[in-house]
Amino acid sequence: MSKTVEINKFLEPAKLGEWNLQSHVAMAPLTRCFADLDTGIVGEDVVEYYRKRAADGVGLIITEGIVISQRGRGNPGVSGLYSNEQIAAWKKVTDAVHAEGGTIVAQIWHVGRLSHHELTGGVAPLAPSAIQAQGDVSRLGKPFSMPEEMSEQDIQQVLDQYAQAAQNALAAGFDGVEIHGANGYLIDQFNTDLTNQRTDRYGGDLKQRLTFMKEVIRTVIDVVGTKRTIIRFSAMKVDNLAYMWEDPEQAIATFMDAFKEVGVTNIHLSIVDFTQVVANGMTLNQLVRKYWDKVIIGVGSITPQIAEDALQEGLIDLAAIGRPLIANPDYVHRVKNGMTLEDYDVQQLFTLV
Repeated sequence: MSKTVEINKFLEPAKLGEWNLQSHVAMAPLTRCFADLDTGIVGEDVVEYYRKRAADGVGLIITEGIVISQRGRGNPGVSGLYSNEQIAAWKKVTDAVHAEGGTIVAQIWHVGRLSHHELTGGVAPLAPSAIQAQGDVSRLGKPFSMPEEMSEQDIQQVLDQYAQAAQNALAAGFDGVEIHGANGYLIDQFNTDLTNQRTDRYGGDLKQRLTFMKEVIRTVIDVVGTKRTIIRFSAMKVDNLAYMWEDPEQAIATFMDAFKEVGVTNIHLSIVDFTQVVANGMTLNQLVRKYWDKVIIGVGSITPQIAEDALQEGLIDLAAIGRPLIANPDYVHRVKNGMTLEDYDVQQLFTLV
């Protein structure tokens, strides 16, 4: 990519569907686990954390993962959106963001098998198939529990929980919803042959395995509307970072067909490295753009220059920034004024700034 393009479009206001955004900068969903350990309620520190980013000029804030039920929890301290108290707490966040001219969407989340029974109310985590994940639960330090294969009744209950979470997001004042369908969590567990060995209509080849994801998307769009719904998807898993589809281009084409079928307009591809070439001389985002002409949110260690180039090329419509927004609450200000960005330090995960 060119190294001479000035950083202009990245910082300009953006119009995406019903959203009038302060810039083309999106805040990637950064799950920090700062909610109350028992109740999943966020506090004033979380209100201030998001307010600062809105005040700085971030265009679209995508929240940390917010679980749709207790059984959907995968870490101590994750926030929820399934009780009135949780809704009221998030309303303080959205009010603060809106007061600064910001736009904020709730990333709604179910971790599926990537949990422990101590976090899910003493019952086994849910999964498409009873296949135990390898490794330990982050921040808990205990091995993932053996999950329970979901029945048709379980699936319908979870779909109802997604619908309720979408309604709760609107009640909390969010401008929309991102469905977390990436990184090896519940929706992605249905999408992947490693974790989905079902023989009913939710199993089979990739096209058939996307059935649950499509049902979730339809459920949320029915509540929120397509222009205020984002679906996040990925090849990589938090418990298998090296995973890649056997045929990335065919997989992308299959995903895009599924999104078109259910009326999606906004997608968010989760990858570690935005610039990595994966198939046929193209990056994953280039493959996506080959098959998709609607909104793409790009992510993956994106620098301001990479963002500017990708936006100018029409490869993406927003650039999502992750760790630099942890290290630099004034990220937009620094980029706009040519200032040096503070390096991300893993210790910053344990404090909200």
